[in-house]
Amino acid sequence: MTTKFKLSIGALIVSSTLALTACNTVSQNKTVTEQDAETFLASSAETLVDLNARASRAAWIYANFITEDTASLSADVNREYTDVVVRLANEAAKFDSLTLSEDNRRKMDKLKLALTLPAPQNAEKSKELANILAELDGMYGKGKYCKGEKCMSLGEMTSKMATSRDYEELLDIWQGWRQVAKPMRPLYEKQVALTNEGAKELGYADTGAMWRSKYDMPADDFADELDRIWGQVKPLYDSLHCHVRAKLGEKYGEDKVPQNQPIPAHLLGNMWAQTWGNIYDVVAPENADPGYDVTELLAKHNYDELTMVKGAEKFFTSMGFAPLPETFYSRSLFTKPKDRDVQCHASAWNLDAKDDLRIKMCIQRTGEEFSVIHHELGHNFYQRAYNTQPVYYQESANDGFHEAIGDTIALSVTPGYLKEIGLLDEVPDESKDIGLLMKMALDKVAFIPFGLLVDQWRWKVFNGEISPAQYNQAWWELREKYQGIKAPIARTENDFDPGAKYHVPGNVPYTRYFLAHILQFEFHKALCEIAGDKGSIHRCSVYNSKEAGERLNTMLEMGSSRPWQEALATLTGSEQMDATAILDYFAPLQKYLDEQNQGRQCGW
Repeated sequence: MTTKFKLSIGALIVSSTLALTACNTVSQNKTVTEQDAETFLASSAETLVDLNARASRAAWIYANFITEDTASLSADVNREYTDVVVRLANEAAKFDSLTLSEDNRRKMDKLKLALTLPAPQNAEKSKELANILAELDGMYGKGKYCKGEKCMSLGEMTSKMATSRDYEELLDIWQGWRQVAKPMRPLYEKQVALTNEGAKELGYADTGAMWRSKYDMPADDFADELDRIWGQVKPLYDSLHCHVRAKLGEKYGEDKVPQNQPIPAHLLGNMWAQTWGNIYDVVAPENADPGYDVTELLAKHNYDELTMVKGAEKFFTSMGFAPLPETFYSRSLFTKPKDRDVQCHASAWNLDAKDDLRIKMCIQRTGEEFSVIHHELGHNFYQRAYNTQPVYYQESANDGFHEAIGDTIALSVTPGYLKEIGLLDEVPDESKDIGLLMKMALDKVAFIPFGLLVDQWRWKVFNGEISPAQYNQAWWELREKYQGIKAPIARTENDFDPGAKYHVPGNVPYTRYFLAHILQFEFHKALCEIAGDKGSIHRCSVYNSKEAGERLNTMLEMGSSRPWQEALATLTGSEQMDATAILDYFAPLQKYLDEQNQGRQCGW
């Protein structure tokens, strides 16, 4: 979790006053000047610094002490936050026609784009939008699938999807969860109309164009750039898809999994068929055991939760980063408390935009969690690196960078790294890597088209290319086009299957995850080259490389003060994203898949 422009209860009065004061000051002037802009930016920054610190603490308390009271306070914060930042964003829009310095213009744009969903400047409509958002969030959060008196939560259904290999049971669960989304449809349609109205008031064609405007290039050019990158990855994805479909055909029968059609969406081990790692047992190569189990190694070497965190911190200090402050260890949550409810989803925090760094995890002593800790600390070190930037720039270069940095570090948790830190005695022969690469590809490569299509759908909804009467049809057309996935049973416009994925009713932009899956491999390859590693990229770890650490920190310190293309170039030497690093990383797996796919009919 990265904190951005948030609002806290203690700051409501002062922030509202500052926002209104700035508004009144500008509106009284017939001609605004750059000095007016600088005065406005300074007062807004003061507001935002205060908001962030107070709101972060309120959010932390809610996440760590879940009660009706903390939930109510959190809801109040979100409502007030929207109103204040809308006010500031609309005020920033009044300077659009003014020629400003490059830095002031960038700060204005950051302020305008601080909100994901801009509310119209109309009290009734703003309230209506807030109510819709709360209702959608509640419908998803409370969603259950009930058969008679027995009800299953999403968590329970997700676990069954991961482990069941019963075709009919999987179909029942898949269909059952999507009942939750049906009533969302009219609310979502109304929300689109309201946020588009708010976006137009800020000077954008629609909400989707506003989202794409965050990427330091013309909105339509950015969409084209995503398609270009996807084109680089698609051959690897197609090979993986072909192999997985063949193995599922062997498992369930080709009558259920035809070998010339998209894969039925309920058979991939995940409620949304977005990652496929849970069906590794179905598609795993023969003799794929790497010869070690990190979970067992952690137990053998007496690693507890704290040792795991300190071990991950050592990765960063080995690269030249300063150690985490003592408060990190005294204030973070590492284990699930026995006396209260907490949000266990792993997240990284910087509560004061300075050095109050924390993670919140209910750590399990597993190899997977060891990698997750490395990932979360990647966020923390990024947060600290840009903490000297103005508040407008205290975020990653674009929203894909933050997730990418965490995952980049996790890519260095290799057999070689495990040997370096004393967990593994001998590094297995490279011929043992196919299983590891397959497991990773089922999660990371399989995800990439899904990471692209969610916002492809929303952008078309926002600009009217997809009408409300086509919501579901268009969703499945995109899923078939990009993923080669199909609904396992007939769907109609009575359904609203996009709403079954949290990020749609929750209105979380999704392109960041697509970008993160591309950038992490590009970052990893660049760091390996800087570190002087001459081996296979999938075996490289940048542990102990001060050179790699220095170059990485140079990029991290920039925050979002410059276009992301410049930040990218400081590490990779190029201002253009390049997905060929993924092809290099998975080259041994591609060779294996090509051999397996001989004689098979690939494509859909």
